[in-house]
Amino acid sequence: MLPIWGLPCKAMIKVEEKEVYCSQAEEQIGLKQETDTCMVVPVDEQTDHTESEPNRNQVIFQEAAEAENQNQERRKPFSCDICKKCFAFKSAFDAHMRTHTGEKPFTCVNCGKGFSHKGNLTKHMMIHTGEKPFSCVNCGKSFSQKGNLTQHMMNHTGEKPFSCVNCGKGFSHKQHMMIHTGEKPFSCVNCGKGFSHKQVLTRHMMIHTGEKPFSCVNCGKSFSQKQHLTQHMMIHTGEKPFSCVNCGKGFSRKLSLTEHMMIHTGEKRFSCVNCGKGFSQKQYLTQHMMIHTGEKPFSCVKCGKCFSHKRILTRHMKIHTGEKPFSCVKCGKSFGQKRILTQHMMIHTGEKPLSCVNCGKGFSHKQSLSKAPNLPCLLLVKGPMAPIV
Repeated sequence: MLPIWGLPCKAMIKVEEKEVYCSQAEEQIGLKQETDTCMVVPVDEQTDHTESEPNRNQVIFQEAAEAENQNQERRKPFSCDICKKCFAFKSAFDAHMRTHTGEKPFTCVNCGKGFSHKGNLTKHMMIHTGEKPFSCVNCGKSFSQKGNLTQHMMNHTGEKPFSCVNCGKGFSHKQHMMIHTGEKPFSCVNCGKGFSHKQVLTRHMMIHTGEKPFSCVNCGKSFSQKQHLTQHMMIHTGEKPFSCVNCGKGFSRKLSLTEHMMIHTGEKRFSCVNCGKGFSQKQYLTQHMMIHTGEKPFSCVKCGKCFSHKRILTRHMKIHTGEKPFSCVKCGKSFGQKRILTQHMMIHTGEKPLSCVNCGKGFSHKQSLSKAPNLPCLLLVKGPMAPIV
């Protein structure tokens, strides 16, 4: 390039530098046009790119999350407007919506009970058919559902995969934690009572509906739970598989044996804060407290009489209905209460477990002793109990 006369030398140098820089830029542009795999970035642009790298990563992550959400929507296109839960299949979506609407299109032809899922109806039908396809290889006990058999097998293996972090106790299933948390997510729509398990709420609802799908083939009495029917059947069969190791007394229920054992051990864990009286079971304490409070929550719908215990109301109702489910196998006489039948049986057996400590005469029950001519008499119970005046 020829020098321009009359201009300072310093200005000439600047012009040359500018031209060189422009020439380099042109080369860079040309290079970028020639190939897509090679691009030279000016130094200033490299610095700006390094400084904005975190923001660029954030944009990339956000775009990836949006893409994943779009994929999720494509995989599960059916969304619930109420709880926003998504489903891949319309059949699963329809079944879910019935939990909100309460619709129960599947009905049992035997008892009329409705279900929201066909699978639940299939399981329910086994109650009526008695089908139990899953059997325990150890004790032979059968179950209608495989899950129940799996839990039962833990009784034999002793497996307790769930440990409580509060008390360290092991369990075969994980519902125990609700005892510590007090969580009761299932509430009754009629009385507001809360429950920790859905099946307990289902059983409770039968109190309000009066549903009793399990009937005794001998006397026709109905029950809301199958286990209650099983226990009831032992009245007719006389079966008492649980025996006390101390006195040999038999019981139809394991719980009754456990309660009975406290007679021998004298254990009374529950005490009344008002009078200090001790009880072996919490329910007995609860019932006892009604003596102090005067509470009588159970009312007879026929005569309006009130009772502190439901079982007393149940006994009272037999006065109105005339029901006498306990029959003597010897003479056929019927009774409304089991204890009256037990006392009656002593007429046939000649058993007299009560005796007077003064004259030694035996009696079958306390009322007979009170009618004895040689008064006063002291009642002596033959057994572990102390004499009663």
